[in-house]
Amino acid sequence: MTHESQSNVLLAANISVRYAGKPPVLRGLRLDVHSGEVLGLVGQSGSGKSTLAMAILGLLERKRVQIEGSIAFEQRDLLKLREGALRELRGRKIALVLQSPLSSLNPALKIRTQLKEAWHAHASGSTSECDRAIRKALDSVSLPSTDDFLCKLPSHMSVGQAQRVLIAMAVMHRPALLIADEATSALDVITQSEILKLFRELNRGSGMAILYISHDLASVAGLCDSISILHEGEIVESGPAEAVLFHPQDEYTQRLMAAMPKIADRLTLSKAAAL
Repeated sequence: MTHESQSNVLLAANISVRYAGKPPVLRGLRLDVHSGEVLGLVGQSGSGKSTLAMAILGLLERKRVQIEGSIAFEQRDLLKLREGALRELRGRKIALVLQSPLSSLNPALKIRTQLKEAWHAHASGSTSECDRAIRKALDSVSLPSTDDFLCKLPSHMSVGQAQRVLIAMAVMHRPALLIADEATSALDVITQSEILKLFRELNRGSGMAILYISHDLASVAGLCDSISILHEGEIVESGPAEAVLFHPQDEYTQRLMAAMPKIADRLTLSKAAAL
């Protein structure tokens, strides 16, 4: 990361989230994502990671959820925006890649159709302009833009190819922030390594910030510039990746590291794969 990206906060969250009749899911959570940064958000299942992602995107049902605080993105509080304004931001300024690509893609539509819909959601222009944007997006994730590939249904692709299609759709409009929510957890080890390398290339090539949400410390270690540890709805530790991994200060973070005694070896391997 450059010094400029370290000092430029793209997104600053300070929120509490509670579902009706239940204990808080997020409690005074504070999280900053800087421009051009890859930030890893680590926490066990049920710690509130996906709730934070949905809150950023404005996808929590306000009738069922009580949200307090603010989520400042490019100096606008996302929690105060109307649905129309949020819809303009989703996919154009903030994009999301989820865990299961074959569930996220429409099984009945060809890949070309789904990519066209993603482009038309935030752009207008001729067929040739749309085709160029699709080719560019597919090139950015190392997928072919041939008619044979574009005419495929999701079920005719590998899981790794389907995940790359999702990422192509997510980066088509060059968002400032990409949220990857457990985006590699459903992949085999080799495909996971390829997707991590792709995320790093997209980050370096475009300066796109990435909030990488995962419970997998090895993938976080290999990809992320900084790490925040989420425990029971609160950020208990944040800092540069190597400081958090090798010199954890919080007791919970220390227990996480102790559960992975070979983290140093895995960090070396993961970083080599991401280069």
